[in-house]
Amino acid sequence: MADEISTLMTSCQGKSVLLRLRNNKTVQGNLIDFDIHMNLTLDNAEDISEEKHLSLGKVLLRGDNILAISLPTDKS
Repeated sequence: MADEISTLMTSCQGKSVLLRLRNNKTVQGNLIDFDIHMNLTLDNAEDISEEKHLSLGKVLLRGDNILAISLPTDKS
């Protein structure tokens, strides 16, 4: 199972991902890197929880704060 998740996450590097966090925030950004604990590095991240989006820039999110990850779908 861990190998499938790692392969899936690797295929999404450089693409936009949507994250739901434990504090009810929603963050969107380009996935740069991740580790086995699901700590994620995002570039051009934005907090899109409110109507007005807040630019966050480059961020590191601890894996234990992430509730859900929405990955891009291939349209091929």
